[in-house]
Amino acid sequence: MAKRKTPEERYKANVWKQQKTLEQYAEHEIEWAEHLISWYRIRKEEMPIEQYRACAFFLNKEFCKKPGSLTLCYEMYLRLMKELPEVTKEIAFELLCFRYKSYANVLKTGGFDGQYDWR
Repeated sequence: MAKRKTPEERYKANVWKQQKTLEQYAEHEIEWAEHLISWYRIRKEEMPIEQYRACAFFLNKEFCKKPGSLTLCYEMYLRLMKELPEVTKEIAFELLCFRYKSYANVLKTGGFDGQYDWR
């Protein structure tokens, strides 16, 4: 007979699963932040500051110093994936720009935009 997990064991397993999901999400967004910066460079266009700020947030791993910020971005990501149209070659750049602009807005709203030092 299998041993039942205690509430503490279930809690630890849930926390571990959530941490793993957020780690995978962060890796995914770091890669896409690099792509967005490269696309702007290839197009020889200047990146809007809010998009650059959101890219820097992921590339500099600022989420490690700002508890809750990565979860906030992840929730925005899930919402965007439900609401935005399917990605095609023609609109991929615009959708990625919008996603990082949305991250910048949610980080600013949550107080994680670097304007205030909450320590």
